[in-house]
Amino acid sequence: MGNADTKLHFRKAVIQLTTKTQPVEATDDAFWDQFWADTSTTVQDVFALVPAAEIRAVREESPSNLATLCYKAVERLVQGADSGCPSEKERQIVLNCTRLLTRILPYIFEDADWRGFFWSTVPGAGRAGHLDEDGIDVESRPLAESLLLAISDLLFCPDFTAQSHKKNSPDTAEDIRSIDSCEYIWEAGVGFAQSPPLNYIHDINRTELLKLLLTCLSEAMYLPPSSESKNPNPWVTFFCSSENRHALPLFTSLLNVVCAYDPVGYGIPYNHLLFSDHREQLVEQAVQILIVTLEHEAGSATGSALQALDTSAAPSEVEEQEPAGPDNLFVNYLSRIHREEDLSFILKGLGRLMNNPLVQTYLPRSTKKIQFHQELLILFWKFCDFNKKFLFFVLKSSDVLDVLVPILFSLNDARADPSRVGLMHIGVFILLLLSGERNFGVRLNKPFTLHVPMDIPIFTGTHADLLIVIFHKITTSGHQRLQPLFDCLLTIIVNISPYLKSLSMVAANKLLHLLEAFTTPWFLFSSQENHHLVFFLLEVFNNIIQYQFDGNSNLVYAIIRKRNVFHQLANLPSDTASIQRVLQKKKKSGISRTNSTEAESIERSRPADSVEPGTLKASLVATPECFYPLGIDKITAKSQVSVDGTMITVPTSDSPADTSAVGGASDTESNSERDHEAYHSESEAARSRLSSASSSSAAWSANTDWVLSWKAKLPLQTIMRLLQVLVPQVEKICIDKGLTDESEILKFLQHGTLVGLLPVPHPILIRKYQANAGTAMWFRTYMWGVIYLRNVDPPIWYDTDIRLFEIQRI
Repeated sequence: MGNADTKLHFRKAVIQLTTKTQPVEATDDAFWDQFWADTSTTVQDVFALVPAAEIRAVREESPSNLATLCYKAVERLVQGADSGCPSEKERQIVLNCTRLLTRILPYIFEDADWRGFFWSTVPGAGRAGHLDEDGIDVESRPLAESLLLAISDLLFCPDFTAQSHKKNSPDTAEDIRSIDSCEYIWEAGVGFAQSPPLNYIHDINRTELLKLLLTCLSEAMYLPPSSESKNPNPWVTFFCSSENRHALPLFTSLLNVVCAYDPVGYGIPYNHLLFSDHREQLVEQAVQILIVTLEHEAGSATGSALQALDTSAAPSEVEEQEPAGPDNLFVNYLSRIHREEDLSFILKGLGRLMNNPLVQTYLPRSTKKIQFHQELLILFWKFCDFNKKFLFFVLKSSDVLDVLVPILFSLNDARADPSRVGLMHIGVFILLLLSGERNFGVRLNKPFTLHVPMDIPIFTGTHADLLIVIFHKITTSGHQRLQPLFDCLLTIIVNISPYLKSLSMVAANKLLHLLEAFTTPWFLFSSQENHHLVFFLLEVFNNIIQYQFDGNSNLVYAIIRKRNVFHQLANLPSDTASIQRVLQKKKKSGISRTNSTEAESIERSRPADSVEPGTLKASLVATPECFYPLGIDKITAKSQVSVDGTMITVPTSDSPADTSAVGGASDTESNSERDHEAYHSESEAARSRLSSASSSSAAWSANTDWVLSWKAKLPLQTIMRLLQVLVPQVEKICIDKGLTDESEILKFLQHGTLVGLLPVPHPILIRKYQANAGTAMWFRTYMWGVIYLRNVDPPIWYDTDIRLFEIQRI
């Protein structure tokens, strides 16, 4: 009955607030205390008892009362942070204010007129009578700053959110203003050796405060993408600045909690059904806070990270000092982590969580499955992007395969689900980043022996075979939403191809099947850019033949078997009559491909990305267009591998040799402002495919000049020379020995050689990821879409005016 009474009193207070037409004085503590002093409502109760319509009504009809409510709630949080919450009553007040602000803040953000309220100076909003380190009266501090600093203080409050270091005695309460929060880091790991005892009450309180913090940082959701990209999120900027004295312990606490978490624990079957795991809720909030706060201009953090890592005076661990680099201290600290034990701790922790969906037992559903794998992928991406030492550490051993397999599992699992296309993009983008490094291709030669629950053909081979098999399934799945990924998928295969020592027969046949599909005349003539995919595949074959001929007899045999495909491509008709005949035949047979009007109408009517929990679907309408704003050439920079293995950036060149080596679609110069004909044609082609605009489809049509412009550049010389040498030899031994068994032919090819018979090896060209504003905007949009849908209990942002992406109710 007690709990029912408190809910009733709380509801009465809400009704009083919504019905009062006159402003309530801030000094009327008896009225305001009804919202937090005498109640013990849960966060779910607060969301149920404070309806959205009533918050909006107060905002419109009694704005001064809503302003005072926010101010008073922040004031109580500041008071709780100052006192250290020594009593249970004070802790309950802090939690009640936390829940109330979590409920109200989204409705402040959705109204442009209110958005600046928290950044205005509210009389009495600061800590009255307190001076900061510079002797400035912080009473004039904006409400947002007071709120963020109070949350930070409360997250290291002994006996509330942190383990107390003093004996249990009311007379020895610790002064929260004088404690060193670095001694109260939540978990052992980076920069902290002691693991405090697990306290589920502390975890619950931390989770509630982090939920409020995440709500504070979510203002970005209420701004259109272009606005947020121009103006940094002020909440993130202040929270991650030197103004926050807890920045370092907060970063390490969040990071260590995530990387130390083991959802399986001791492996007791069904333990997750018998016991509540409050640490999991904390880990979910921690990883979401991390990916939101690790916000920086694309590419600039990486450079500062390398600069910090190259200094000989680098600290032995992350230290709280002001180094040269990003103003965002979270990005700064992340970029400077360099100790091997710290990098290993992070990689093993992320790998363990990413592999959790792959864990199999004899008892169905007996192990806990985490649900925040998308956030983990974003966090891993940010680590690789902001800390190059971490990227090199990942690639220097086979541990990178512990990341690769779960990503491939996610790609295979999500390929047929239109609502998970965002997951497909982030997974492919990570692989594109990794593939730009030589070690990644080398590590892929390790045999794949795991038994992972994936619906793929059974094969005996390497991790490279697994990658190719899954990429083949994605490109042949028939889902139009995945077509923007084709260039990226093939770029990854091109990047790793010079290092693949032995492809399996299954993988070799998959590559030839892709070439067979992409070289059909109707496919080549149906879109202005489809021929680029052929150039990528030919480059893959050339790399393997020139650099890994020994050991790749399976691929050579597959090329010989499918030699007609190459001959047909070399003799592709280019006269107007033949082109029209192909197009007419396609039209009559009803073949629907990239430029099908029906497919395009479906494409435009559906959102570009969506993820749905229950009855909500967040649609990231800008996904493909923002992700590849001008094609693959805008997100990669071309580098040439020198004799000693180092990368040399390839300068812009208009020479025919350079153009033909890259093959049109492969032309990925890093200079985004060059005025090169191939660049423009590819940019237009990528834009054409991604926008799927029927108008452009009607305006463009294959013609003789267009076919000849790229047909002459097809890099077929190496493959044709191989066929010219080996086909007669294979035919001869088949006739002489009466061979019908391919194993004998493979044995012959294994001992064959083409030394001195092939053209001079071409230089290895690697397309490395480079950041740009378009991809940064896509990541930000995708990240907030994931966070929106993952926070459904309570539904923090439900039914608010989100502008960063569209929401569909189904």
